[in-house]
Amino acid sequence: MQVQDQAETARLLAELRQEHRDLDSAIGQLAAAIGRDELQLTRLKKRKLLLKDHIARLESNLIPDLDA
Repeated sequence: MQVQDQAETARLLAELRQEHRDLDSAIGQLAAAIGRDELQLTRLKKRKLLLKDHIARLESNLIPDLDA
């Protein structure tokens, strides 16, 4: 992976982590709300899990492959 690619991946990771934190906050607020929208809550949780998986894949790509 080239330096420019690593920098772009690191920038994308920072954005995704921020979105993940924002979703976590939104989920907490919605879960605590009276008369909450369960469908919206489920969608937010699913989006958060997808972000977590995407973050994990990108982090894995940053780790250099080692020849055994």
